[in-house]
Amino acid sequence: MKIIYGDVKPMHREIRKQIKNSFIKTYDNGLFINGEQVNLFEKEYSQYCGSKFTIGCSNGLDALYLILRAYNIGRGDEVIIPSHTFIATALAVTYTGAQPILVECDLQTYNIDSKLIEEKITKKTKAIIVVHLYGQCADINPIIALAKKYNLKVIEDAAQSHGSTYYGKKAGNLADAAGFSFYPGKNLGALGDAGAVTTNNEELAKKIRAIANYGSTEKYVHNFKGTNSRLDELQAAFLRIKLKNLDRWNSRRKELAKMYLNGITNDKIIKPFTSEFTEHVWHIFAIRVEERTKFQQYLLDNNIHTLIHYPIAIHNQKAYADNNFNRKKYPIAEKIAEQEVSLPLYYGLKNKEIDYIIKKINKF
Repeated sequence: MKIIYGDVKPMHREIRKQIKNSFIKTYDNGLFINGEQVNLFEKEYSQYCGSKFTIGCSNGLDALYLILRAYNIGRGDEVIIPSHTFIATALAVTYTGAQPILVECDLQTYNIDSKLIEEKITKKTKAIIVVHLYGQCADINPIIALAKKYNLKVIEDAAQSHGSTYYGKKAGNLADAAGFSFYPGKNLGALGDAGAVTTNNEELAKKIRAIANYGSTEKYVHNFKGTNSRLDELQAAFLRIKLKNLDRWNSRRKELAKMYLNGITNDKIIKPFTSEFTEHVWHIFAIRVEERTKFQQYLLDNNIHTLIHYPIAIHNQKAYADNNFNRKKYPIAEKIAEQEVSLPLYYGLKNKEIDYIIKKINKF
C-alpha cells in the first residue's frame, strides 16, 4: 500500500462534468476578466462566510497585501504576526514597507498566543494579523479587545481555514478584514492561483478593489498607485462549483481526523489539540515528534508520505536575515519547526489507508 501526502483527483472526479461545462460556458462567453463568474462567486462567498463583501484577487499573499495597503500601512509602521506561519504572512507586511513583528504561538494550537501580544505593541504598531493555522481559528476575541484598546486593525489570515468557525461564526467574518488563498491544495482550491478578501467595511472593500485594479475605479482614471491582482474569470467559475461541495468535503476531513485522534496511541506522538470554541476543518493534520527525521523515514519505508509545515521558522529564513530578529526570543517557533510532521489527510483517503497509517505510527 502506497499513500501519498495529498491528492485533489478524488474531488475533481466528482465534479469533472460540471467543471467542463463551466469552462465551455465561460470560454464561449468570451469575457475573462471581471465578468459574471467573478461577480457571482464574490456574492456566494460572502454569503458563505457571512461577510458583506468579497473582493477576488490573484492569491492569498496579495489578499493580505491589499488589506494592508488599503489601511495605508507602510514604511515606519509595524504589524504583529505569529512567529510560526507560512512566510506569505510576513511578506505581505514587508511589501508595504512596514516591519513584521513576531509574537510566539501557543504550543497546543500553534496559533498566536494572545497573552503575549500586548508587550509587543508600540507607537508604530498599526495592525495585528491573526493566522488561523492548519484549519483552526485562533482565539481572536481577546485580540480584538486588545486592538480596540490601542486603536489597531485586526486582519485574519484565513488561507488555511475555509469553513472553520469560531463560536459559530465563520473565518472571514471575525475581524476588520480577512485574506483567503484558493491555492489548489487548500480545502477550497482553484485550478491555479487565486485569492480573495472578505470584509464588512464598504469603503475598505471599494478601496481594495481599486488598488487591485491598477488603482482605478474608472477606466484610465487612477486614484491610487495600484497593482494588478484580479480573480481570473475561469477560476471564479471553478470555485463556484467547489464552494457548493466545501462543507461535504470538510465533513469527510473531520471524519478522517477523528480516526487519527482516536487511533494514534503512541506516546512519542503529540497529537493536534482542538479548541472548544472552534470547528477545525483540518487543512493540515499536524503532529509533533522529537525524532522527526527518523520518524519520517520510517513512514516512507512503509510507503507513507508526509510533509513539514514549516521546516524553517521565519526569523531563521535567509530572506529575513536583514531584520535582525533575535533567535532566542522564538523558542516555540523553533520547536514547531523542528518537530512538526503533517500526515496525509484529504478527501478521497480511504478508512483502510488511515487504519494502515495509524498501525504503523503506533509501532514506531
